[in-house]
Amino acid sequence: MISDTLLQLVCCPDCRGRLTADADALACGSCGRRFARGPGYLDLRPADAFTETTRYTDEALHADARHEMVSPPLLQAGVRQWMLRRMLALRPGERALDFGCGSGRSLVWNAGSGASLVGVDVAPYFAHEALEGTDLVLGDLRRLPFGDGVFDKGYALDVFEHLSREGLASVLAEMARVVRPGGRVFVYSHVRKNSPLARGLRAINALARGLERVGLIDLKRERLRKSDHLNPLADIPDLERTVGAAGFRIVQIRYYTPLVGAFIENVLMRMAEKALGRWTSRKRTRGDAPAPPPDSDAEARAARLAAKRHLARGGALLRTLQAVTALMTIDVRLFGRIRTGPFFALLERVPDASR
Repeated sequence: MISDTLLQLVCCPDCRGRLTADADALACGSCGRRFARGPGYLDLRPADAFTETTRYTDEALHADARHEMVSPPLLQAGVRQWMLRRMLALRPGERALDFGCGSGRSLVWNAGSGASLVGVDVAPYFAHEALEGTDLVLGDLRRLPFGDGVFDKGYALDVFEHLSREGLASVLAEMARVVRPGGRVFVYSHVRKNSPLARGLRAINALARGLERVGLIDLKRERLRKSDHLNPLADIPDLERTVGAAGFRIVQIRYYTPLVGAFIENVLMRMAEKALGRWTSRKRTRGDAPAPPPDSDAEARAARLAAKRHLARGGALLRTLQAVTALMTIDVRLFGRIRTGPFFALLERVPDASR
């Protein structure tokens, strides 16, 4: 979707000049550059590409079609949305930006807040529901194509860990530029220093790797997704200094060691996904056509689409996963004040921060 409101917020990512729209493109009144309209989004990437990129731009990461259709917020994604709504509290009339929106599913999930939501991401793997119902921009977080102080709030989920120190500083500076003084940004990410609770998480991950060796689960796409994690932040004091240098202060923070969540999602759900993929592949095989190999992208795609179709119908499966998601919030309720690596933080743009 490309609304009139979005057209009023955007600017040239290269010179920050004002953009004017014609039938099929936008033009910068200052530098003259023209920007194409994508199928449901604006392509406002800067002219000079950054050498530091993310794996999210790789087509292979999206072969299982998880981005194409938005399901309800469940499991660890549901926990993150629960915390986002509690800490950020989007309200009608506010303008909020999803920094690194991915498929745009968080925009769809929060459409009922009444806030005017915009998503920006470096890769065009947007879900159908997001393309049809939310404002989307293809752009780079290090050179955002928006005017100064045009957003009241924002959020960034699983973004910071993909950046170098230099990249994170650039992204935070742009966040501070486009969010008004006093505005707030919700962040989910992690620092390198963990608490002793992380030993339990490492044990669960070791169990998952053992189950993969015997063919019960497949972690290939999870490894690909995390393969570009640079983890630039050493610890929480480092986080405080880094966001402070950009003009933010931390007004609230909770920690997240997903012991219950990791066992459910990384072990139990991966086993269920693997079994569902094999069953779906066998069901779709006809005649002499060979079934996809057990670890193929076709199997992963079949499992994801089958699960999403079941969830779209509601019923017992959806209610069960919603109950499991509620159970997974126990990790925050029990351990949320124990300082460790993963965190939910609410940042406030300091009104008198120097630019």
